Order: sequence, then structure tokens, then C-alpha cells
Amino acid sequence: MIESTEPTIRSRELKIVYEIPVKRLISFLEGLKQGKLVTTKCKRCGTVHFPPVADCSNCLNSEMEWIELSNEATIETFTYVTTKPLTFQRDPPYIIAIGRLKEGIRILARLTGMRPEEVKIGMKAKLVIKMISDDRFTYELYPFKDTKDDHREGF
Repeated sequence: MIESTEPTIRSRELKIVYEIPVKRLISFLEGLKQGKLVTTKCKRCGTVHFPPVADCSNCLNSEMEWIELSNEATIETFTYVTTKPLTFQRDPPYIIAIGRLKEGIRILARLTGMRPEEVKIGMKAKLVIKMISDDRFTYELYPFKDTKDDHREGF
């Protein structure tokens, strides 16, 4: 924050709420409700886009199809977040990772269920969709465990 040498007054707190049109992305939201991650693929050039888009940025085609993405990821990088943004101040420190799905799509999500010193680049993870409320979702990465003893969702 840059402090001004000029005299100032503090404004009242502002709250901004947007109504976001989702008609062209309703399949994405419906997929999340069903625990599936879906996105768009260009019918002309085959480029897969995530997040989903209405028009292909590669060939400018507007004919897109919806495809379901896998939930298997490979961790490409991660960071341990101890200095959190205001909206996550109440959360304990957490790991944010980028996982590459089979389709080549990179997903930024929390990596849950392990300590920072246990995370390895190249390790396998599962992407799990979670409902936060009736109209809000998130997805998290969990370390992949190839055992029949693990009964957590997504394993």
C-alpha cells in the first residue's frame, strides 16, 4: 500500500455483487453438481479449453463440444501458503498445487491430505469436486493412493 502525503479520508466499505450470465456455461455448472469436471473442445481444431469457453482462441471457431475431463492429475508444482488473502484468513496454512490432467489441462487447486514436506513433483493426485453451498463449488487435489483400504471420496 502506498501512503499518500496528501490529506485523505477513508471511504465507507463497498460491497460489489455481480449477476453473471451463465447460459453458455451451464453444462460446466451442471457437471460440477454431478461431481464431474467438463469443459469445451473445439470441433474444428480439437483444442481443449479450461475453463470452458464459447469461442476457440486457437482458430476462432464458435462450434464447441462439451467433454468430460479425467480426475487423474500429475502434480507439476506447488506452494505452501502461510500468508493468506483476506478471504482465507481463517483457514489454516494450505498447499496450492498445479496438476496436469490426462488431457493436458492444468488445474490450480488446493492439495489436501498431506504435509508440504510430503509433496513431490510428478506425484499422482485425484481431483475431487466439492459442494460448498447450493450454488458454489470448488475442487481439490488429493494424493493418489492405490490401496483398497482408502475409502475417501475419489479414491
